[in-house]
Amino acid sequence: MQESHREPMLAMADRQLDQAAERLGFDAGMREWLRVPERKLEVAIPIRMDDGEIRVFTGYRVQHSTARGPAKGGIRYHTQVSMDEVQALATLMTWKCAVVGIPFGGAKGGVAVNVRELTPSELERLTRRYAASIMSITGSHRDIPAPDIDTDAQIMAWFDDTVTMMRGYADPAVVTGKPVGMGGSLGRSEATSRGLAYCTRFALKRAGVAPDSATVAIQGYGKVGSHAAHILNKEFGLKIVAVSDVTGGWYCPNGFDIDDLDAYMEEKGGNGALAEYGAERAGVEAISNRELLTLDVTVLAPCAIEEQITGQNADAIKARFVVEGANGPTTLEGDAILRERGIVAVPDILANAGGVTVSYFEWVQGLQFDRWSLKQVRKRLHSVMEEAFEQVWGVAKEHECSLREAAFLVAIRRVADSLLIRGLFP
Repeated sequence: MQESHREPMLAMADRQLDQAAERLGFDAGMREWLRVPERKLEVAIPIRMDDGEIRVFTGYRVQHSTARGPAKGGIRYHTQVSMDEVQALATLMTWKCAVVGIPFGGAKGGVAVNVRELTPSELERLTRRYAASIMSITGSHRDIPAPDIDTDAQIMAWFDDTVTMMRGYADPAVVTGKPVGMGGSLGRSEATSRGLAYCTRFALKRAGVAPDSATVAIQGYGKVGSHAAHILNKEFGLKIVAVSDVTGGWYCPNGFDIDDLDAYMEEKGGNGALAEYGAERAGVEAISNRELLTLDVTVLAPCAIEEQITGQNADAIKARFVVEGANGPTTLEGDAILRERGIVAVPDILANAGGVTVSYFEWVQGLQFDRWSLKQVRKRLHSVMEEAFEQVWGVAKEHECSLREAAFLVAIRRVADSLLIRGLFP
């Protein structure tokens, strides 16, 4: 993540709140109540390195809102993690949970660290110390962490075990995104991608577009993008014609053989694995990430990083639909241009909410010491995503606004209603 992306994220979250609050007629006091996080924690994380040196890292946890339920949000390990970034992401998590109607508020956490500079044992010590440092404000009924950038099921396993050892009892609901053998949910690894694929299909259906006639370009062929490509192609019949990662992309107008692409990625693995994919494959041409964004396709799915579609390039977007797998890939200026041009943008707080929805399912299973089948998880995810999409679509039509504005209207109204019903204590 580049430095220039950090501060605008919080500013954009504030502007989105202000736009919705203006439409909803909220006064300054309600806007401030919705804006200010309930709790912000910054902690020092001293650990002993393998060579005996002691290094101190900085960690954060922000709980934006618990008006609708316990706080929920990921933990990221990245050199550019800051309080502003974590606060912005916690705020967006509140709206994301609210728009799909799950009983969580928003939280986010992180540690400013380059995990590639740590050994596995150092990474474990960092995680356990961080877990202990924020344990005073987390818990299965208070704030439930999950994986995010450069954290995974193993990190969640260490976090869970640390809490278990310090509290003296097992609590499978204390984090989500755990390994399945520790109470993780089936279907969690694909959940964000599946939610995106469902939203794509709902949008196509609303517009009367047959899936087998649709083409898709996916920017960011990582965990979200690759799973989404597989589901869209193999289950729904859409043709994937372009994919990319940090090294650039590949364009195949006749559609990629997804089985071949999956096998290649499994063999090569890692960030930048696409670099050599098309070198020896007929009908495939190299393109840049910038070129991918402007391809003439039915669906563009930005699944990489934030601020990819902006006021500078939105005029060049040719896709009929933009379905956001990444967080914040479209700026407000870019979104306004897309709407003026009649391009339907399914916003991140709806399109990529499948991950937090299945995290909610995992939490419920953990509280009940239960296990759902993959079929149950997918069926319930489809139901949640469809209901949320239809509500947002209806609000967009009612208010004659974009789906992004409509999603924030739905989410912010729900949180505000909860705050008003609860009242002020004392």
